[in-house]
Amino acid sequence: MKKELINNIEGIYSLMLTPYHDDKTVDYGTYEEYCEFQVAQGVDHLFAVCGSSEMKELTLEERIKLATLTAKHKGDTTVVATANMEASWFAQVEEVKRMSQTGIDGIVFVTKGYGNDGERLVSYIGELMTHTDLPVFMYEFPGIQPHLITGETYGKLAALGVKGIKDTTCTMEGITAKIANKGESCIIQANMPYLFESYKAGARGVMATPTSCGGAFFQRFHEAFMSGDMALAEQRYNEIILLDNCIDSGFNNSAKYLVQLQGVKNFKPINRGPNTLSGARMESIKSFHNWCVANGLMK
Repeated sequence: MKKELINNIEGIYSLMLTPYHDDKTVDYGTYEEYCEFQVAQGVDHLFAVCGSSEMKELTLEERIKLATLTAKHKGDTTVVATANMEASWFAQVEEVKRMSQTGIDGIVFVTKGYGNDGERLVSYIGELMTHTDLPVFMYEFPGIQPHLITGETYGKLAALGVKGIKDTTCTMEGITAKIANKGESCIIQANMPYLFESYKAGARGVMATPTSCGGAFFQRFHEAFMSGDMALAEQRYNEIILLDNCIDSGFNNSAKYLVQLQGVKNFKPINRGPNTLSGARMESIKSFHNWCVANGLMK
């Protein structure tokens, strides 16, 4: 590991997809290959067991195994994983304890439907934090609503010791409100249209769907921005927008197909939902991949 996560909270957290066999069972062998692919993108962090992983569709045992495999193959990255998806409080406590023993470096807690009750959320997260020694991050996960929280509420969470948040407000008002209250924590972006502006405002990380298949795009952007080369950062941001547009329709199958095109050959573009990729969408994604290869952006 290059650094302990506690001293290295900024940067790109690449989201992890879940590959399946045709019968929709998890393809753990392909997942291990995919872990190596994600590490090779050059990012500092991996986010296992996330929305893009279809964590709501995975059993606890599947989530634990995916986190364990990600930690096993993390290379020089650090790994965070969601740990409060179970329904009951007691089950969540056990989930946090088990997830903390998988070898990951940080825990992510979703807002769990308490977005409109800041006092209850702060109490709930504070209680969960007592069951792990790992750094804790927040995620405004849209799969359990209401999920969005105020800047004031986030400030209280940061005061408890929360190290960062995956902001999904998709508004500069929501983003800057958290930045104003972040303390020593890191505001991590999920929204691509406001990525460049949010970095200018003080955000310093990314947890976004296109990182699942193009983490190197984001690492290049982050490095350009932090170097002070705003012209290059804007160019890298524009490349990210093209990637985001490529996979937006049909996600996450679209991202899985783009991973397959980049060399993880057995990564099938299927998920546990009813979504499928049409032949036309696959041709469009293939065309984008060819353009990226020709321009040195992908392999």
